[in-house]
Order: sequence, then structure tokens, then C-alpha cells
Amino acid sequence: MEMKAKIENGVLFIARQDVPEFKKGGYAVRNSYFWALRSIAGRASRHGDWEYEAEVWLALSRMLMAFSRSGYLGFRETVLEFPCAQKIPELLQGVSTWE
Repeated sequence: MEMKAKIENGVLFIARQDVPEFKKGGYAVRNSYFWALRSIAGRASRHGDWEYEAEVWLALSRMLMAFSRSGYLGFRETVLEFPCAQKIPELLQGVSTWE
């Protein structure tokens, strides 16, 4: 399942249920992925969607591409899935798809 994403007021939201989970003693790459995504998020709460301002979209795109190419995570875990009606910003087109 891809990470459900949407953009509102210039902020990218990733659905909380689709972001990776941190598991103590868990798979090192998956935990690193969790912390990498969280480190550039403007807001990353346990109970809400994670938010990314436009200023970090290039870094987010590079991060998703790097983890995708690593071969340790599935393609679907590193792709943003936008609603069909949403225009995907150029910076995120290489790591995004539509529903």
C-alpha cells in the first residue's frame, strides 16, 4: 500500500496509518526510514497525519528515492499516492502516483 498523500495550503500531508512504524528492536532500515521521515516533518504526531512544508519537498523526494533504491523496503512503502484530482508538484513527481 502506497502512502496516501494530499496537499492543502502548501503543506503535504501523509496519512498517519501509512507512515512507517518505529519498533524497538525492529528492522534497522525500517526504523531508520521512520526517523528520517520524522526528522524533516513539520509535524509528526502519533495520532495525526504527518506534515511537510514545501521547503523540505526536495529532501523528502531524495529520501524516498534513496530508500526505494536501497532494495530493503518495498516500492509501495516509498511512494506517495495522491488523489486523482490533485496535481503532483514537480519536486515530488519521481516518487508519486495517483490513486
